Amino acid sequence: MTPEKSPLGKEVAYTEQYDPSLLFPIARIAARHEIGVPETLPFFGADLWNGYELSWLNQKGKPQIALVTAIVPADSPNIVESKSFKLYLGSFAQTRLGGSDAVRALLQQDLSEACGASVQVRLTEPSNFGKLQLDELDGLLLDRLDIETDIYVPDASLLRAASGEPPVDETLVSNLLKSNCPVTGQPDWGSVQIRYVGAPIDQEGLLKYIVSFRRHTGFHEQCVERIFMDIMRQCAPSKLAVYARYTRRGGLDINPFRTNFNLPLPDNARTARQ
Repeated sequence: MTPEKSPLGKEVAYTEQYDPSLLFPIARIAARHEIGVPETLPFFGADLWNGYELSWLNQKGKPQIALVTAIVPADSPNIVESKSFKLYLGSFAQTRLGGSDAVRALLQQDLSEACGASVQVRLTEPSNFGKLQLDELDGLLLDRLDIETDIYVPDASLLRAASGEPPVDETLVSNLLKSNCPVTGQPDWGSVQIRYVGAPIDQEGLLKYIVSFRRHTGFHEQCVERIFMDIMRQCAPSKLAVYARYTRRGGLDINPFRTNFNLPLPDNARTARQ
């Protein structure tokens, strides 16, 4: 269950017949230990996966298509390696199935088994494609700040809060998040939204901190959890939520959400870059 043993970064044969064994789970625990996440999680939330390359055959052999959204709870013991997810979706291509309900049921069953927790799955069929809308993350844009930096590995010391000032309820956004795949080194581009209640966080320092992920290697979920933990340790807000939307790669986008207070899951609206 380590990235090095996954299909990531390797040549593999694509199969067009349904094969749930293609899903490759990776345990969350090692990466969480690395950043000091305690056994009792200090957050809850989910990873919102969107797949754009799902197709199968109906019983007459006619191709069908849909978009798939999978909601993986943050307390699941495993994530699914993204290339294995792509290969798994590809395995539906020449598989005859009874309809979209049958496809959704298979997806939910297989992803839940791989993640070790109940995964919610939704399909958007072509009749509803036109209802999908683009939206940007709400909040004050940090990217307006004219910063100077040469720090491109995560540095929590860049984070600081004005502890002597009255608490604020603030939402800050940046489109300058970039990290790298831990196996292939391919870039992962994203936007991040940080909502908190607490002493005002220094915005220039926060933007420099986000930029400092630029040469960091880590899965999307791990990067968001590192951001959450670093802000909690350095700035001690009473409430904190971190949400990132990463651009599509391999027909998939992954959007982790972590919070320590009662917020609904984001609406999963795609950004322009997705």
